[in-house]
Amino acid sequence: MLNLLKRFEHYIVLTLILMMMVVVLLSAIELGWLLIKDIITPPVLLLEIDELLDIFGFFMLVLIGIELLETIRAYYVEHSVHAEIVIKVAMIAIARKIIILDVKDLPSLTLIGIAAIVVALSAAYFVINRLRVSTQPEKELDQYHRQ
Repeated sequence: MLNLLKRFEHYIVLTLILMMMVVVLLSAIELGWLLIKDIITPPVLLLEIDELLDIFGFFMLVLIGIELLETIRAYYVEHSVHAEIVIKVAMIAIARKIIILDVKDLPSLTLIGIAAIVVALSAAYFVINRLRVSTQPEKELDQYHRQ
């Protein structure tokens, strides 16, 4: 029964990887099409602010897809979800939201909340990187002594 569950998980993760590859590929194609369409429409070679914001938002969306693909791949290879990758995805997602956000229409409390999320994600990323760097020499030393 446990073997069946492991095979099921294996196929589901592979299916997720394939689907995410398709989504990222189609998103990149859509981004390219959006960029070309905005460049060739009058005024030619000039992009308006709303067009730029759409393109930047879509670009960040493709990056989110790539990071999610990395998360799934890491789970497939190591059978664990890396907090660092998840925080990177969250940081890219909040950056995308900030880029496409029209701050004139938002109450100040919402902006403070977004700022708190950015600070919390940044602190979490800093702590995770600090822990990874502080434990890395120990792992390298252990590998050296094993040889």
